[in-house]
Amino acid sequence: MIADDEPLIRAGIRMILTSDPAIEVAAEAANGREAIEAARAHGADVVLLDIQMPVMDGLTALAELRRSTPAARVIILTTFGERENVLRALEHGGAGFLLKDTAPAELIAAVRAAAAGDAYLSPGATRHVVDQLATGRAAARGEEARRRVEVLSARERDVLALLGEGLSNADAGKRLHMSEATVKTYVSRILAKLECENRVQAALLARDAGL
Repeated sequence: MIADDEPLIRAGIRMILTSDPAIEVAAEAANGREAIEAARAHGADVVLLDIQMPVMDGLTALAELRRSTPAARVIILTTFGERENVLRALEHGGAGFLLKDTAPAELIAAVRAAAAGDAYLSPGATRHVVDQLATGRAAARGEEARRRVEVLSARERDVLALLGEGLSNADAGKRLHMSEATVKTYVSRILAKLECENRVQAALLARDAGL
């Protein structure tokens, strides 16, 4: 499902996504309230949610979606000028975020990742935004983050550090000389130990901890 108050943006996203035969755009919404109703009505697996919308903004809608439609994976659409809002979105269970000028292939990759139960953290522009967000909060959050990661083994910390760099499981495996399946197992274990909902939250925690 696509939620954005600009019809041209929605049309462009729909055109990109429907070029992939595995993706169906089940519904569109022009504001946060419509997004909540449409997600519930259509059982959307993935919701692309703009932050700046009338009636109800994306952050408020995200919080409500997490309560009313917890199975829906929410990807936030944003611009560089909304960094603080993006951090709040990720902390409240967003499955990742995309810049509105992202490449079409990256949009499809993000939707596929979210649908598979993963979070999307781009190694490029998205990682840059996360770096900036985490840096802005590091002073206040660093001590708590370092305390939380103490429960991890040395190898788990290695994997977490690569999550913080935005690496995929496959790329992290190459760096650590592990199979992708082994990295996936480590990631699941890390998320459980740190009580993170997804790898985006874990990546932010890694940044705060200075890994």
